[in-house]
Amino acid sequence: MNAADDIVDGMCEGRIPCESVGPKKTKARKHAILSASGAARWLHCTPSARLEEQFPDTGSEYAAEGTLAHSIAELKVRKKFVEPMGPRTFNTRMNKLKKDGHYSEEMQRCTDDYLDYISKVYMSYKEKPTIAVERKLDYSRYAPEGFGTGDCIIIGSDTLHVIDFKYGKGVIVEVENNPQLMLYGLGAIEIYGKFYNTPNIILTVFQPRAEGDTVKEWKISRDSLVNWGVFTVKPLADQAFKGEGEFKPSPDTCRFCRARYTCRARAKENTALEDFKGIAAPSKAESGEFPKPTLLTDSEVGEVLKKAVDLEKWAADLKEYALTATLAGKVIPGWKAVEGRSKRVFDNMDTAFKDIEAAGYDEAMLYERKPLTLAAVEKTLGKSKFAEVAGKHVVVSAGKPALVQESDKRPPYHPHDAASDFKDVAVK
Repeated sequence: MNAADDIVDGMCEGRIPCESVGPKKTKARKHAILSASGAARWLHCTPSARLEEQFPDTGSEYAAEGTLAHSIAELKVRKKFVEPMGPRTFNTRMNKLKKDGHYSEEMQRCTDDYLDYISKVYMSYKEKPTIAVERKLDYSRYAPEGFGTGDCIIIGSDTLHVIDFKYGKGVIVEVENNPQLMLYGLGAIEIYGKFYNTPNIILTVFQPRAEGDTVKEWKISRDSLVNWGVFTVKPLADQAFKGEGEFKPSPDTCRFCRARYTCRARAKENTALEDFKGIAAPSKAESGEFPKPTLLTDSEVGEVLKKAVDLEKWAADLKEYALTATLAGKVIPGWKAVEGRSKRVFDNMDTAFKDIEAAGYDEAMLYERKPLTLAAVEKTLGKSKFAEVAGKHVVVSAGKPALVQESDKRPPYHPHDAASDFKDVAVK
């Protein structure tokens, strides 16, 4: 056993022990001020890190669901690679997790796929690698008091592999230049760099519920990653830790900021839609030689649409904040909370249906049979089994045109030329 293996054996520090994860006992992970998960935000908008301290981290149903899925994933990986665990111990711990109100069988399929992926990575090493699960990673060399928790770290020979498990499906997470994973990589180098000379770093996002690619890998050299930490992260992190710098609202960075509801910089950004500076140079219209145009130019339309992306989200955030504040007893001038639309439900559907049948109505009238959607069938079978059994029957049709920003990675839409379908057909 080498020195790095000795470190792995003592990995209780910085992880959630499986034994402690169960119904009403799930421990919340503590985050640094300059957390890896929030790095995209504080690297872009440095003052936001300190501004967020004024607001509690209330979490969400999605976050609770993700935490549970992570605990199940950790238990499976730990059993196979890290901690000797008999069936009885494993089942006891798993049954505790299953009692959580957020549990679903889909979590079992997703975490099985995650375990399979880790197993393939592990087996790809020529020699037995070191593997760590839910490892605390300290990157404070680059960001003051910075640390995070790496879901899975595999290191051996010349390669360090950092794997991040994402259970969410609403936000597709990209891996290339992902600051969260890059900070994890720097934290892993701090721990294992003294034992392994690994010039190659592979960062992976495993997102089993995402549309499209569920596994995304990105390779970066150790030198490039360290240079990013020194020359990009460190100066911005120092500003962020002090609460200094310029507020820079944007749709991507504001969406998960705890200060997003009442941030004045975001409000200013979204209430200044009449400001088109830099879109078009001052023209003769502005000098008075010609009447000022009454219609927006195409350039102005493009600029307004960019701002409107966040305007809609900002308005929804304001509404959510105002409702929460009103229910807490605060007064939002011009607004009040009222009871929403009522919903009718049976107190006991089985009993109600029996009474309806007893009144002479056929049971068939009370039910309808309809097939599940393709997505629902895939969810039921699991992606790999679905592809094996029914993949040959799936036909993918072209999607409808949609307007997106230029930064979107999809290629531009080109109207289909119907005539081209018949160019090789002879006319009789």
